[in-house]
Amino acid sequence: MKKIDSARPFDVDASKKRCLQKRKRILDMSQKISALHIGSAYSCMEIVDTIYHGLMRKQDTFLMSKGHGCLAQYTALEEIGVLTKQDLDLYCKPEGKLGTHPDYGLPGIEASTGSLGHGMALSVGMALSDKEQKLDRVIYTVFSDGELQEGSIWEAVLLAPSLGIKNIVGFIDLNDFQSLGRTSEYLPNVYPVVEKFLAFGWDSIQVEGHDVQKLHEAVLNRNPEKSMMVIAKTTKGKGVSYMENVPIWHYRSPNPEEYQIALKELDGGLKNAK
Repeated sequence: MKKIDSARPFDVDASKKRCLQKRKRILDMSQKISALHIGSAYSCMEIVDTIYHGLMRKQDTFLMSKGHGCLAQYTALEEIGVLTKQDLDLYCKPEGKLGTHPDYGLPGIEASTGSLGHGMALSVGMALSDKEQKLDRVIYTVFSDGELQEGSIWEAVLLAPSLGIKNIVGFIDLNDFQSLGRTSEYLPNVYPVVEKFLAFGWDSIQVEGHDVQKLHEAVLNRNPEKSMMVIAKTTKGKGVSYMENVPIWHYRSPNPEEYQIALKELDGGLKNAK
């Protein structure tokens, strides 16, 4: 099988440090507003970093279908200079422009998302346009596992191979949580996930979603004749012990005492990073 060319050299150790630093950035932002989707952003941090720093080329597109995870995207866009420090400092403030979900037209934001289930149809539409115009573009899209309950997801998943679409690379943030409960309890038949995408004509593989090297390699080794869905097994609230797999962190901001505990843990991770 042909191997996909890497967009650029990918420094795994640098990625690990960036993810810790961006978790700290979001933690600092959490002290300026009463609530934010911190657990959701921490869950997909490595996925987003791998896309922006290891996979995307200038002509490629990123969509955050799970719009509630947008803080992972906002911090990535700040890091590469597309958004400013002030943009993030004014997150969810009346005088700011960044809200709890991405809005089309803002720098680096290609679609308004967060009304779950739309990212797949948007990706297929963009990919079909690329095919008709013979454009060289990959559309990278991040989904949540709870989002798989939306019928529009599966309609678009079924349609893409039928249209001969090959240029979508999706990632499912499989943290087994939706809002305040386990996806596996609310909708156990969503599993097994990989086999469903294979049956619908996609390339698919499950990997550890906080291992940036495995995420990167999975995409580089994909079948170029098919669109791909990477099933990334993740932990909600990854990086802060008291947040991990605790559903309330889908909504809450840490109080001052909790902030200090999280800061200490993230700083400890940075000190231990290579």
